[in-house]
Amino acid sequence: MNILGFFGRSRAYEARLEQSRPRLYRLAHSWCRNPAVADDVVQDTLAKALAQAGQLRDLDALHGWLLTIMANCWRDHFRRTRETEDLDEVGEEWLASEFTPEDDFEQNQMIQRVRGAVSRLPLGQRQVVTLVDLEECSYAEVAGILGIPIGTVMSRLSRARIALRELLLDHRKLADAPTATRISRIK
Repeated sequence: MNILGFFGRSRAYEARLEQSRPRLYRLAHSWCRNPAVADDVVQDTLAKALAQAGQLRDLDALHGWLLTIMANCWRDHFRRTRETEDLDEVGEEWLASEFTPEDDFEQNQMIQRVRGAVSRLPLGQRQVVTLVDLEECSYAEVAGILGIPIGTVMSRLSRARIALRELLLDHRKLADAPTATRISRIK
């Protein structure tokens, strides 16, 4: 590759990285439920992608490659902070703070219920369901990104979808119940 071709690819590469930032952030936020941590993970991902640009042979494979790097960055972050904060034990008070009376429109309510249900899933299920259902990755891509067998991807996805269905149906039953029943179930 000549020098001009390299610099042309470098600019295209950097532009595609910048375009990937919102998508990476959305996925990282769904995994960790913390905007600051999500931003850190995305920054680490993009920094590693820039440093390892020579490893990417096909620019069309950029998205899957970035997701693999981000999964590794997320694991690294989780390992660093595991002793101080367990993400599965984050209080429901934090989740409840996202639900405000001003956001009481039907569409926003549904989005919040789904996000809440996804955030209650165990980390492995949350990662798989967001990669397959939100990012539309194939099972093989998810297996490569997370470094797990395809069978594990399929079983985690199946369990995640069942759990989401139950969580969303329980919420719907609670919303349809008379007020006295809702108050007693909350206590």
